[in-house]
Amino acid sequence: RLIDLTLSTLFLGIMFFPLFIIGFLIKLTSTGPIFYEHKRMGFKGRTFQFMKFRTMVQNADALLKDLVKKSDRPGPVFKMKNDPRITSVGNILRRLSLDELPQLLNVLKGEMSLVGPRPQVLWEAANYNEWAKKRLNVLPGITGLWQVSGRAELTYDEMIELDIFYIEHWSPGLDFKILLKTLPAVASGKGAY
Repeated sequence: RLIDLTLSTLFLGIMFFPLFIIGFLIKLTSTGPIFYEHKRMGFKGRTFQFMKFRTMVQNADALLKDLVKKSDRPGPVFKMKNDPRITSVGNILRRLSLDELPQLLNVLKGEMSLVGPRPQVLWEAANYNEWAKKRLNVLPGITGLWQVSGRAELTYDEMIELDIFYIEHWSPGLDFKILLKTLPAVASGKGAY
């Protein structure tokens, strides 16, 4: 927790001006709020307001029901490579994972950690089997083992396997390795959409 607080505070301080520029570009290029807040499931099934920079059109959630059947990833998750709801600025933010930066505020509030399984969309978590529910035994993270191992190119089962492996083999050293691998993974853009 101390590492989460220290690094999140430091990073928010360093990134203050770039975060301001990102917010300005979002407002300049599309209607709607700068931030996207969404209810997610975290530690022990508790829900919280998950924050991201908004990368989609304002009514993206309402349009989702028509797109679910076109998901590129099988299983109880939705991921679409050419999602028509994504804005031009949002596409860049997603490729560079800059849309995730507001989650540092979730870390400061104790709802998330820097490293861990991703926070779960409620309807996806409702379809989890007992094996997948193990992901809820730790705080969700901004980055994690599957984010540095292929991101959206992984199958649903591979994603869950990596999260369970992380939980069962957790150590400060493993967290440190994942944090170090995050920047190269983000810079490569592999599996980011």
